[in-house]
Amino acid sequence: MKKLQRVGLLTFLLSAAPFSFAQSAPQVQVAVNGEYVTFPDALPYVDPSTQRTMVPARFVAEKLGLGMQWNPQTSQVTLRKEPDTIQLTIGQDYALVNGKKVHFDAPAVLRSNRTMVPLRFISELFDARIEWLAERNLVAITTSGHASAVPPASVPPAPDSTWQHRRSTWLWDASLLYTQQEQIIQFASEHQLSAIYLQIDRDIPPTVYQQFIRKAQEKQIAVEALEGRPQWAFPASHGELKAFINWVRAYNASVAAQERFAGLHFDIEPYILPEWKSNRDKIVQSWMDTVRLIEKDMRSSGLTLTLDIPFWLHQVKVPGTDYSLSAWMLEKADAVVIMDYRNVALGNDGIIANAHPILREAATLKKQVIVAVETAPSAEGPHTSFHALPLQTMKTELQLAKEHLEHYASFAGFAIHDYNHWVRLKQGGS
Repeated sequence: MKKLQRVGLLTFLLSAAPFSFAQSAPQVQVAVNGEYVTFPDALPYVDPSTQRTMVPARFVAEKLGLGMQWNPQTSQVTLRKEPDTIQLTIGQDYALVNGKKVHFDAPAVLRSNRTMVPLRFISELFDARIEWLAERNLVAITTSGHASAVPPASVPPAPDSTWQHRRSTWLWDASLLYTQQEQIIQFASEHQLSAIYLQIDRDIPPTVYQQFIRKAQEKQIAVEALEGRPQWAFPASHGELKAFINWVRAYNASVAAQERFAGLHFDIEPYILPEWKSNRDKIVQSWMDTVRLIEKDMRSSGLTLTLDIPFWLHQVKVPGTDYSLSAWMLEKADAVVIMDYRNVALGNDGIIANAHPILREAATLKKQVIVAVETAPSAEGPHTSFHALPLQTMKTELQLAKEHLEHYASFAGFAIHDYNHWVRLKQGGS
């Protein structure tokens, strides 16, 4: 691309008349140099307020040959192709183009935990030509050095729609980072993960975490620092809890932005203790005090807070009230993961039915819920895990669950517990 000399040209690109899209079209298709682009986890769409086509930054960057970096701390995506650089911050109505502020009407946004950027602006700025074929609802992009080409009118392969929301997993063994970083990142990328919940082992050198998080962020995969045990619900363990939070904060303060943990992720399950049955209210109150402590110690940290909770927690009330404990937890956290450990979507005790109550609460509170399923063997019965079932069975059940749950604004996707068992799930049955 010729080096941009004047902001006036950029202003024209940003404010030029938008495509005249047919709003009734079911899906916007994108082709680059005559080949359809498949978007596996977040589809392009037309912003109804600006009439701009928004596409996932990661995939448009790959197709246009751009370098891309996502900074979760500043919510900023940077696109580079020498000698030019564009920086877009989520929600802002301007971009920094080679250091100059340029206002426009289609800010970058987060959707399904993916950074969506205005296609026309990015493409034309990097010297690509754009053609809109209204009858096919197709955006055809031709990059510099290629002849204009439009692909045949055949429908491109449909993306795996099960994963058009967030997908994440737990990694409980941080020692795997010594020898399996590439395999883990490759698996995460192939399965379109947007987050990895990584249990922290403070005996592992920070440089190992730096390497792993940097590689993950290059694939737009957030890494959350994971920790917790049932005893953390009690004051006697608060020192251990605070040490964990302080370690993560100190680590983040000492490394580059692309090497930082995106959030803290707590798996505190006091309900598995025998005292839960005999003295539940006292344990609930102590658990709430622990969450208040976490909230206090995380202030101004720039970290998100995610809590793992069981799907039935809405049945437990805050002591002395009719308010559900799950709603109280939602108020304190940015998101919750509900451990909805069933291997069928339908039925009175299926994934869908079990997820409904907390998804409704979260929608009212404008919070996010990730629905988790199990792939590890479980002592609670075979119905609680996909461990003995083919991988395709899990995908089929989650696709069915998604079709019933995605109408909730609070539904943020699925989490698979855990990496070590998921990666070994049988491939048969497809």
